[in-house]
Amino acid sequence: MWGLKRNIKKANLIIEKAKKDFNKLESRIDARTEKKFETVSKNLEAAIKKENLAEIKKYSKELSEITQEIHSLVKSIVREYAEAIIIALILALIIRTYVVQAFKIPSGSMLETLQIGDHILVNKFIYWFKDPQRGDVMVFRYPVDETRDFIKRVIAVGGDTIKSKNKKIFLNHKKIYEPYTVYKDPVIYPRENPAIFGDEGVRDNFGQITVPEGNYFMMGDNRDRSLDSRFWKFVDREKIKGKAFMIYWSWNNTGTFLDKVRWGRIGKIIH
Repeated sequence: MWGLKRNIKKANLIIEKAKKDFNKLESRIDARTEKKFETVSKNLEAAIKKENLAEIKKYSKELSEITQEIHSLVKSIVREYAEAIIIALILALIIRTYVVQAFKIPSGSMLETLQIGDHILVNKFIYWFKDPQRGDVMVFRYPVDETRDFIKRVIAVGGDTIKSKNKKIFLNHKKIYEPYTVYKDPVIYPRENPAIFGDEGVRDNFGQITVPEGNYFMMGDNRDRSLDSRFWKFVDREKIKGKAFMIYWSWNNTGTFLDKVRWGRIGKIIH
């Protein structure tokens, strides 16, 4: 009799704990396991009512095993989710490092091609297969401070000669057509003019300069408001991060929310 009472008490505790665990984990349990759990639970409750010791022991053991199975199943699901998240993070890191990286435009040096508040995507692997071309808009490490990233346009490549005469660019002795450029300042600084802010005399007139092999002469499209190769010379190929190819978001800090989003710029290809 004592053995029966002890097993009934133990069985009731098993049922109570099993149902508590089941209710907590129900949303993660498959239909087959759920049906099995309900059947064994009912069998154990019936055995307790009948005070059938053999069946109480049998179904108590089965219910404990099913409860363990449920915990193992949930742990497996959690592990799968964790593995998926870890893999996703690793892939995101690989993509950011080697494939595509997002950048935000903080200044107006590339107006009107790129606006302040444009968020762009940069192709980081394209230059594994080919060299940068004249006209490419590139992100690179700023030669004066490599902790900062700059974005400018390639104007001249290694071996090219370049000069500026009254804001007009001559490449390999020929004046080039630059439909992307804007000029905000009508004043033209002569080369011999003493610099007012640093070496500002080279803003509108410089050269002729020969670009070393493996280097690039970069300029902003907003020519009068760009800190570029006119002032700090060339960008080494190893310092290039990638080619800007698309605006995925654009945000203006003025107006209402709908006004702040530059809807017409989203998805625009960068040329």
